This record gives sequence, structure tokens and C-alpha cells, in this order.
Amino acid sequence: MTRSIKKILVLLVALSCVSVSCTDDFEEINLDPNRIEKISPGTLLNPIIYEMASFNSSRSDAFTFEIMQVALPFPSPSGGEHRYDISDNAGNSTWNTYYRWLTNIKEMQAAAVAAEDPNYEAIALTLNAWTYSLLTDSFGDVPMEEASRGDEGILYPRFNTQQEVYTKILSDLDRASGLFDSSRKMNYGTDILFNNDVIGWQRFCNSLRLRLLLRVSKRAEMNASTRMAAIINDPVKYPVFTKNEEAAILKISGIAPLVSPWGRAVDFRTGRAASAFFVDNLNALNDPRREKFFGEATSMDGKTKLGYKGIPSGYAGNDAQFGFAPSNMNIALVTAPMISVIMSYAEVEFIKAELAQKGLISADAKTHYEKGVKAAIEQWGAVVPAGYFENPAAAYDGTLERIMLQKYLGLYFNDYQQWFEYRRTGLPVLPTTEAMLNNKAVPVRFRYPATVQQINSANYQKAVEVMGGDDINTKVWWEK
Repeated sequence: MTRSIKKILVLLVALSCVSVSCTDDFEEINLDPNRIEKISPGTLLNPIIYEMASFNSSRSDAFTFEIMQVALPFPSPSGGEHRYDISDNAGNSTWNTYYRWLTNIKEMQAAAVAAEDPNYEAIALTLNAWTYSLLTDSFGDVPMEEASRGDEGILYPRFNTQQEVYTKILSDLDRASGLFDSSRKMNYGTDILFNNDVIGWQRFCNSLRLRLLLRVSKRAEMNASTRMAAIINDPVKYPVFTKNEEAAILKISGIAPLVSPWGRAVDFRTGRAASAFFVDNLNALNDPRREKFFGEATSMDGKTKLGYKGIPSGYAGNDAQFGFAPSNMNIALVTAPMISVIMSYAEVEFIKAELAQKGLISADAKTHYEKGVKAAIEQWGAVVPAGYFENPAAAYDGTLERIMLQKYLGLYFNDYQQWFEYRRTGLPVLPTTEAMLNNKAVPVRFRYPATVQQINSANYQKAVEVMGGDDINTKVWWEK
């Protein structure tokens, strides 16, 4: 439990003593006022949602935008993640943040079990699977079974293989879906994501299952295709997102504690420019998301607007070579009220489109593709123009490449999902330049933090041996 949550609970306990005598029972005198003997599962829910979503939005901005050629540092004479120059500590905050909140999720699940509340237990299982999926997709093999067990004397947890992690979290999501009980109310406060809608949480659970099953679909031993078809073909038993209003998108109002992760919104656009690759794809589509995501480029004197125009990925040479001030990030994206995307409805439709395109489900790929594109556009408050799909660049052409390009655009500002999906499919084909490092190849993972290497060295070495190295180019299990 985080220190701030403990302080709030201690204050509530203290205030309750104003109206009820706390001197009748001498045993209470011996209680440590700084320790909470029992918490409700709802106490931890909102902080977990907000802090995880906020961190993921910031990492999408700081890492995914660069490595996936959405936005670039400007000026940038050398190095940088857009040139695949990845530092050894690039994943440190990811590792530390996810494990901190996994500890809180574990405590939330224990509280739910103690309270005999299946809905909160199912929510905890869902949040645990979500967080572990992000962690293992970022690093590969990670501690899971022995993680967060320092109170049991396990200070040096062994690593689980990624296959073990995925097997466990997919099983947990299956179990969670069956635990949700809409006849029971959520009685521990109002949750900030689904407003105590039990079916809303169940939709997230099953939509997440589709994401993760697709992620491991190359691994025949996971039987992913059959399992995805079972979910899609039985929407009563396995409800998933069917519209934007049902998606796992956190609305950040700007009213404390739901404040923007950017203390100064201006920092979002300082030293940045839009990538030509991302902007040019939106231009080819005549896509209404352009004005939602970026401002227009201007002449160097700022007097003439030049439309939406970015700079080349991994550019070499002087920053002044372009002769114009490129499009930059729209500051409204990080100014509350704003949204933080956890999982969108559009992603579910793109998953269905891919499965239909591959003949794995009996459905019309074109229909799901168009639903996904429409949802992805409307998610940001834009309107799909009349005739949008008559544009040859936007029309469904029967290829996975077309689906994945729109999915790439649709996963904008969604933690590391663009990166993960690129690693799964190699799509869209990203630009390369001579200034790019790492043999012009997109890195596929973070290196383990130095503290893990040093403090848990024996288990670290075993994990590295199993994975085939601790390198940014070492493919994780589901990529092989």
C-alpha cells in the first residue's frame, strides 16, 4: 500500500473516533496508529488505475512516440531513441513503476478474497494481467511467482519465462471473466474507470484477453486462434467492447486527484516536432485526427501556415536544413480535461479484422476494419468525413498491411502498444536512414535495470541464459 493511501486511511480512522468513544476497549490503546489493520479492496483501486494510466501516457510520449516515429526531438543533432540509440537504463522506470503497483494489486486481491467479493477479486486479476503483460512485453522473462513476497523472506525472486507469465495471466483472465457477478454491487466507493459497472470491467477483461491471445498467436502451443474465436463467437458469456463509450479510457478531469500527468503542459511540445512518417500517412488519408494531434507547420518567420508537415525520421545534418518550422504536438492532448487510453474499442475491431482477414473467424474483415477506423477517429473527438473510405489510401484492400497501418494510427498515445504490435507483425514498415544506429533495426526489448543485475544477480544470470542474452535485440518468446 502506498504511503499516501495509508495516511488518508489513518485520518479516516482518527476522525471516526470523534463520534464513537475510543476508550471503552483498552486493547485499542495498544494499536499502532500508523498501521491499518484492515483495508477494503476498493481503497486501492482508483490509485492503481490513475497512477498506471498516467505513467503509461507519459511513457507513450517519452519512448513510444520516438521509437515508432510519431514525434521526434527537435533539434536533435545525434543519438536519440528515434535513431534507435537506446540507453541501458531506458526501462528502469517501467520496471520500478510496474512492480510498485503490482504490489498494490496483490494487496487489493488479498483484501477482495478476505471480503469474499468476487467482483473486486476479478478486477484485481484483470489489473494484474494487464500490468504483467506490459512488463513482460517490455523485458521478456520477469519475476512473477516469487515477486512482491519480501514479507515472506523472498528477497531474490526467480524469473518466470514469458511463456509461464502468459500462461498464468491468460488463465487468470479466463477465471476473472467467470467471477464477475453483475447481481452484486461494487460497495467500496466509485471506481474512476467504469463507474462501478461490473459488466464494464468484464468487457475490459475479455478485450484484454483478445489482445494478449493475439500477441502470442505465433506460438502454436498457446492455441490462441481457437481461444480467440471462442470469445468472439460467444458475446453473452464473453462480452467485449462494442463501442467507444465502453472502452477502458480514463477521463482525467483536472480536478484533484485526477490531474494531468504533465505538471506543465508546455513541456509536451518543447523541443519536439511531428514525424514526417506519421503526419504524411494522416495527410494521405486526409484524416481529421491531424488537427487533434498536431499544429500546422509554418514558414521560418512564422507568418505563413504550410499545413501539416513533419520532419524525417532519424534525420542527419543541421536542424535548420528543413527551411520551415515543423508541425508540433497539440498541447490540448495533455491539458485537462483529457483522456488516458488503457485499451480502446477500436483495438478490438482491428483484432477482429485481422482474424477475419486471416480466415480465423467467420466475419467480414472490411466491416471490422471500417468500424475500427471510425472508432479510432471518433475516440479523439473528430468526425469521419463523408467519403473517407472512398480514398484509395483508406479503403480496405484485403491486406494485413492496410489493417496494421490503421491500427498503428489507432494505438496513438496508448502506452507501448504501437511498439509491441510492430514487433509482432513488422508493420507498418518504418523508414530507415543512414543516421540510424543498431543496424537500422527497431529494438525489441529493454535491458534489465542495473540494480536487478547487481542485487539479484544469480537469478538474473539464469534468466539471461534462458532468453539468449540481455540485449535490446534479444527477441522475447512470442516473437520467435
